[in-house]
Amino acid sequence: MSSPPVPGPALRLPGPPSLARATTARRAGTVPGLRYRPAPPADPEKAAEIDRRLETWARRLELFPPTWTGDFAGFQFGRAVVLQHPGAISLEHLTAAGKLLLAENVVDSCYCEEDEGRGGSSRGLGGRLIMAQSALDPYHGTPELEEEWRRGMGADGPLRSYDQALKEYAALATPSQSDRLVHDLARLHLGYLAEAAWSETGYVPRVWEYLVMRQFNNFRPCLSIVDAVDGYELPEALYARPEIQRITALAANATTIVNDLYSFTKELAAGPDHLNLPQAIAANERCGLKAAYLKAVEIHNTVMEAFEEESAALSGLSPLVARYAESLAAWVSGNHEWHATNSHRYHLPNYW
Repeated sequence: MSSPPVPGPALRLPGPPSLARATTARRAGTVPGLRYRPAPPADPEKAAEIDRRLETWARRLELFPPTWTGDFAGFQFGRAVVLQHPGAISLEHLTAAGKLLLAENVVDSCYCEEDEGRGGSSRGLGGRLIMAQSALDPYHGTPELEEEWRRGMGADGPLRSYDQALKEYAALATPSQSDRLVHDLARLHLGYLAEAAWSETGYVPRVWEYLVMRQFNNFRPCLSIVDAVDGYELPEALYARPEIQRITALAANATTIVNDLYSFTKELAAGPDHLNLPQAIAANERCGLKAAYLKAVEIHNTVMEAFEEESAALSGLSPLVARYAESLAAWVSGNHEWHATNSHRYHLPNYW
C-alpha cells in the first residue's frame, strides 16, 4: 500500500439507544439479551469468490487433506471476512484478510486444539508456537542456518500458511501495519500457552484471570488489520496511544466473549471441562451453567458498552481516529453476525 487516502468526514458511532433497539428485534440464533449492532448483509457472490480463492490457495500450499473440506466449507471464511470488513477497498484486500484468518485457524487446530483430532496438544506447545512465530518474524543468522530454517518452514502446513499469508498481507499493508500484526500474533501465542499450561496442571482460573488470558488468546490479530483492509493507516504514533489501545482491546475482548457464548454448546459436547467464560464463572461462583452463561452475557454487555461509549468520545479527536473506531465497530458487528448465523458450527443452549 503506497500511501493512505485522505480521510473523509468524521464518522460517528451510534450511541447506546440504537443498540437497545437492535437487541429488541432478535433473529433466530442470536443470544437473547446480547448487546450488538446489526451488520450489513454479506454479498454472497463476493463471499463465494473469496472462498474460491482461499480454497485454491490452501490446496496449492497443501494446508489440509481433502477430508477437511467439509470443515473448510462450514467455517464460511469468505462470508466471515466480507461481514467483518464491509469497508474493504478490494477483493485482494479481503482475500489477504481471509488468508490470515485461515492460517490462524490452521495453526490453532493443528497445534493447540486437542479435541479436534489433528495433532494439537498442550504438551510441547511452546516449541511448536516459537517455530510458528518465526514464520512471521524471520530467523536471521548464517546463510547455512537460514537455509535450514527456510526448509523447516516449508515442510509444515501451519508454518507455510503463516509465512505465505503474512507475505501477501505485507504486500498490501505498510511496514508498520505488518509489524503490528506480527506482535499481535505473538500476543495470541502467549494466550495459547497460558491456556495450555492451565490444562496441563488442572488449574481453574479465577474469572478475572480467565479474562486476562482471553485478552491475549482472542481476535485481536483480526482487528489489527482493519485499517489496512479498508485502505488507510492509523499511524503508529496514534495507534500506540493508551486510549486507542484501550478501545482496540475492548473490541477484541467483547467479540471474544461472543465466541465463548456461541461456541459454548459445541465445546461442552466436545468435553465437559472445556474452559470458557461460563465454565470459569460456574466454578468460581459455585452456580449452575445456566446462571453462569447469563452472567457471561452481562459481562459482555458491559464491555461492549464501554467500547461503544469510549469509541464515540475518541472519534472527536480526528477524522482518522473516527474512521478507525468505525472499522473496529464494523468488524465486531460482522463477527457477531457470522457467529449468530453459522449453524454449521454454533447452536445456542436452551437457557431461555
